[in-house]
Amino acid sequence: MASESYPPLFRSLNNSTQIVDSDEKAEPVHDLEDPIPLVDLQSLKLGKQLGEACEQWGIFRLVNHGVPPTLLSQLQDHAEKFFSLPFESKQSLITSPLSYFWGTPALTPSGAALHRKGSTLENINLVEGFNVPIAQLNQFQADNHIVASFSLVLEEYGKHLARIATTIFEAMLKNLGLDPVESKSNLSHSTGSVRVYRYPRCSNSNSAWGLDVHTDSSVVSILNQDDVGGLEVLKDNDWFTVKPIPNTLIINLGDMMQAISDDKYKSVTHRVKVNKNKERISVCYFVFPGEGSVIRSSKYKPFTYSDFQEQVQQDIKTVGYKVGLEKFKISEAA
Repeated sequence: MASESYPPLFRSLNNSTQIVDSDEKAEPVHDLEDPIPLVDLQSLKLGKQLGEACEQWGIFRLVNHGVPPTLLSQLQDHAEKFFSLPFESKQSLITSPLSYFWGTPALTPSGAALHRKGSTLENINLVEGFNVPIAQLNQFQADNHIVASFSLVLEEYGKHLARIATTIFEAMLKNLGLDPVESKSNLSHSTGSVRVYRYPRCSNSNSAWGLDVHTDSSVVSILNQDDVGGLEVLKDNDWFTVKPIPNTLIINLGDMMQAISDDKYKSVTHRVKVNKNKERISVCYFVFPGEGSVIRSSKYKPFTYSDFQEQVQQDIKTVGYKVGLEKFKISEAA
């Protein structure tokens, strides 16, 4: 792919050794055949499969999800075409309510990238992407046929993901014994957004990270990855590779679901490693509690997602990373 399609800071990646020098590179990663729990969306045993995966892993592989394989392929094809455009074109073509970002996955509520001070190869994530609030997509006026066509595919994809997120959320509420009526506002389709990511290849991939270690802030996140791989998840202090398997989706539980479940379910810790030989493209759907919906838990002070988001923004600006749920934890001594 032409280097002009990358952000300027990424263009020397395969000629430079000045890449993030991370302590994580020394940690062994279990490269098992497929350790990630499998959940069948159409199975009568959905509740049992789901409960075990959410309690033990906080992540699972979804099959029989009902998203047409042709649509998943179209997503990847359109993403490749979009990312092949010149960097400056992508910046100008992606306008509100969509947003283009690079070097960080952290975004403000308006979708702008929230960078740490002083962007260099030593302190950024090797990722570029764009954020699409699905409910506002009809407000977006695309001036480019590639972007216009991609928008239509994303709109169709968003409908499928909203259905899947609702089905999974309702099954989790049932497993947890939570009132579905009282908890309904804790997942709102109006908050659903799709982020399309590209991770450049990097010759120094042993110490380069597409995304640092983190948890998602969402209720659930639904990932469609290409065939390159790079996603790694933490379980019992060990890292495991999440291998790409065609026509499956990866479901991550986020911080909001951990709080809703009273810590019975895990917000999975994960990271993305860049590849030495190939760039990687992934498409992830995030969904959050509705505006004003208060999350109540015996483990945490009552809070809304807006409260959580505001705290995360403040933490990134002051300490350089997301602290997350710990800021809302009720002290055991209280």
